[in-house]
Amino acid sequence: MRILIAEDERDLNNVIKRRLEKEGYSVDNCFDGEEALDYIEAGEFDAIILDIMMPKLSGLEVLHKIRDKGNNTPVLFLTAMDSVSDKVKGLDTGADDYLVKPFAFEELIARIRVLVRKNAGEATNEFSVGDLTLNIASHKVCRGEDTINLSAKEFDILEYMIRNKGIVLSREKIENHVWNFDYYGGTNVVDVYIRYLRKKIDDPYSKKLIHTIRGSGYMLTEDI
Repeated sequence: MRILIAEDERDLNNVIKRRLEKEGYSVDNCFDGEEALDYIEAGEFDAIILDIMMPKLSGLEVLHKIRDKGNNTPVLFLTAMDSVSDKVKGLDTGADDYLVKPFAFEELIARIRVLVRKNAGEATNEFSVGDLTLNIASHKVCRGEDTINLSAKEFDILEYMIRNKGIVLSREKIENHVWNFDYYGGTNVVDVYIRYLRKKIDDPYSKKLIHTIRGSGYMLTEDI
């Protein structure tokens, strides 16, 4: 999953980024409201963490602008403002959740999982296709009774595909969703990681789940 952090306290911003990356998320970060809008317009994110009090544009102004454009990406406000009226204002503007500083990182991560589940219309941390299961909380992947060990990027790609099972995903869409703007890798990086996934998820089994859709991309399904 890919997350944007917009927080002007640089030390806190960088700590959150490192903690989320340690959890396996792909993270972009910025430090003011105008930067946040630029990132949101250029990328595709599963969730956005917005500080309310930021330079140039406040978190409230950023949220108002993206909601006016029809962008429904889940937004969590992160702020020191803890009055009931502040919370109501943030939620009424279109935020999905509100976390007051100081906070426990475990709570932040749990709230992000809930936001993404709600946005996808899911009520569980576990996803499946055929006999393949993936749990986003435990990062456990199984094929039948076999536990499959994946790297962080392999897990990210598989999670994105299993959340969109039965849908053709272009290479560009997968790359934009899984890698942040700091990535400067090769143009065939998605193909390389799909090969890695196939070796672990498909090659040892008779039923293949990852399918190449010629000229379009890849799809995870058991129906082909």
